[in-house]
Amino acid sequence: MSRAALPSYQKPAAVLALMVHGGFFALLYFGFTWQTQAPAAMSVELWQALPDRVQPSVVAPPPVPLVPKAEPAPPVPSPVAVVKPDIVLAIKKPEKKIIELKATPVIEPPKTRASAKPEAPSIADLAAARELAEQAEQAAAVGRVVDEAMSKISSKIRRNIVMPPDVANEAQAIFAVTLLPGGAVLSARLAQSSGNAAYDNAVERAILKSQPLPLPADASLFNRFRELKLKFKPVE
Repeated sequence: MSRAALPSYQKPAAVLALMVHGGFFALLYFGFTWQTQAPAAMSVELWQALPDRVQPSVVAPPPVPLVPKAEPAPPVPSPVAVVKPDIVLAIKKPEKKIIELKATPVIEPPKTRASAKPEAPSIADLAAARELAEQAEQAAAVGRVVDEAMSKISSKIRRNIVMPPDVANEAQAIFAVTLLPGGAVLSARLAQSSGNAAYDNAVERAILKSQPLPLPADASLFNRFRELKLKFKPVE
């Protein structure tokens, strides 16, 4: 009985199956054969000396591990020996000078004799002393006359002051008064107000009403009364 022919579309598959099976059997065969073969022997030749033409292989030495280089310790300074000089210079000490102080003799003034009497004043000295005494006495007398006249002038003016009301006791009016020979009043000017105009006017009227003011009988003293500065207070 003959096999039926394969259709044309199955032929490539059949060929592929045959190739796969053939490769599988070949792999099994060669693998078994390679395992059963004995290992090939190796021949070694021994030489007493290496031939000249054969150069021994240079074997590189193993690398040396890098060790950090230790820094050298600083040198210890050796003690410096103190060299003493052989020659010692002698230091000359300054000489002490002694200065002698000689006392200066004190010259005492000559002693006066106890029995000596003071010299009597001369006539000129006596006359000068007498003149000075007279001048002092005269000045004192003039001063008394001037003071007495000033007191009389102030009293006469105060008697003519008509005191206004409400004047403080510490109020003070100062007037500059110019007189003529004989005691007539040339002018009466207010130099400092008392702070109360009524009291200032009352004092000015009293000065003009009191003329002629009483002056000393000695006309030579008029210059002392030509310009007067009179002060007035409500309570003296």
